[in-house]
Parts: sequence; structure tokens; C-alpha cells
Amino acid sequence: MATDTVAPEIKNEDSARGFGFVLTAYLLWGVLPLYMKAMAHIPAMEVIAHRILWSVPVAGAVLLALGRMGDVKAALGNPRTLAMASVTAMLITINWGTYVWAIGAGHSLDAALGYFINPLFSIALGALLLKERLAPVQIVAIGLAGAAVVILTVEAGTLPWVALSLTFSWGFYGFFRKTLPVGPNQGFFLEVLLLCIPALLYIIYLETRGEGHLYRTGVSDMALLLGCGFVTALPLMIFANGAKLLRLSTIGIMQYIVPTMVFLIAVFLFREPFGTTQMIAFSLIWAGLALYSWSMLRQSRAR
Repeated sequence: MATDTVAPEIKNEDSARGFGFVLTAYLLWGVLPLYMKAMAHIPAMEVIAHRILWSVPVAGAVLLALGRMGDVKAALGNPRTLAMASVTAMLITINWGTYVWAIGAGHSLDAALGYFINPLFSIALGALLLKERLAPVQIVAIGLAGAAVVILTVEAGTLPWVALSLTFSWGFYGFFRKTLPVGPNQGFFLEVLLLCIPALLYIIYLETRGEGHLYRTGVSDMALLLGCGFVTALPLMIFANGAKLLRLSTIGIMQYIVPTMVFLIAVFLFREPFGTTQMIAFSLIWAGLALYSWSMLRQSRAR
């Protein structure tokens, strides 16, 4: 009978439910370029404004259903939390804007490259800002990513700014997001809530000047823009609920699903050029990611 009073042990293990949630989120993110490509004729800033605005009711409805609006109210009354959320909101806006522009302008391969580099950049960021110790294998992996960037820069005569913008904005977003003292769903709602007024004013400005696409250009554009809230908010919230049911190492391996899908879509559906230089650069990145994954799995097994 004594065992009835003992608290159940919390196990760090994977669950089928968590795997299903995270896989669904990654698959939705993986096909997102197809949705963004359908809006390639709409300016990126207008698309971002609609992504922000229509995410508010979607995320708000989820929080109301979960009974977690109290966390948002508490955050709104905390100046420090609001300042931190403003920083993460700015970073996610930069990330979204770069991504939407890249897909529409035919730079989906650069977008895939950015998200392939991101895990290695996050390791470097932890070492530089949090003084985390790097294993030799991780140093080699980061070096391979750096070599890939150098090769692409020399070949193009300019930095691969799309890939680097996505890498830096998402990497720093993840870094600062860790310090935001609210849950992932609440934090996302807080970010889009802070951004929704400027987004709404920008949409009104475009519509009054006859430059917007919400009413002027037909039902298809209206449906795509209104749907931005669902394609933005739902994968994030599905992922947030699945991530807590999986080991960090499992999530780390699964994160390659998205850039792999974007890469395949860019090459085989969008027919973006993929020459020898790109092959060498991506091969270096993939080798670095393989080393990183091997190191991460070894550490997980050791623990």
C-alpha cells in the first residue's frame, strides 16, 4: 500500500503521441513553401502582416480552449516580459519576412540551407554566449558549415544573405525565447498580439491605397491571406504540445525533416538551379549535421 503514496517517476522517453504531433508539425512546415509560392505575386511584407493578424484569433482560440489566457494577462502586466517578447517578436518577423521573400523570389534552396545550418549555429551561439563547452566533433561540424558558407560566397561573389538571415534570426529567436517566462503557446500568442496593431494598420493602409490583395484581387487571394493564420499558428502549437512528449535528441534528429522537404521541393518542383558548387556546399553541411547528430546521440545515451 505504501507505493500508492509515491509520486510517479517522470521518464525522459519518447511517446507515440508526441512523435505524431511533432511529425505532423514538421510535415506542415515542410510543405509550407507550396503555400507561400501560391502567394509569390503578393509583396512579402503584406503576407507577413496577414500572417501576424490572422494568427491572433487562431492562437487565442487555442489558449481559451486550454484555459491558459491567465498566463497572457500576467505577462501583459510585466514590463520585463513584454520587453523580452518584443525582442522575440522582432526576430520572428525578420525570419518570416526573409522566408516569404525567399520562396517567392526563387531562393528556396537558400532557405533550406539556412535551416540546415541553424542547429550548428545554435551550438556556436551556446558556446559564445553561454560559455558551453564544445566537443571536438562539434567544432569540426561548425567548421564544415563555415567552409560551406565560404564556398558559396566565393562562387557568388557575395554572402548567402538569405541563408544567413534565416540562420541568425531563428538562432537568436530560439536563444531569447528560452528566457521568456511563459509557455510556448502563450509566448507565440503574446508575440503576435504585440505585432497585430502595426500589421492591421499596414493592411488598412494598403487597402485604402488600392494596393492590397485582400479584397481587390479576387477570392483566391482572400482565401490564401485569411489562411495565413492557420498555416502559421497551428504547426507551432502542434509542435509545442508534442515536443514535451519527446526526448530532446529525438526532436534534434527530426528537425532535419523540414529543410530536407524544402530542399526537395526547391530542386524537383520549383526547378531552382543546383550546380556543382551548391552540391559541394550542401554536402559539407550534411556532413557537419551527421557529425552533430552522432555527437548528440552519444551524449544522450551516456546520460
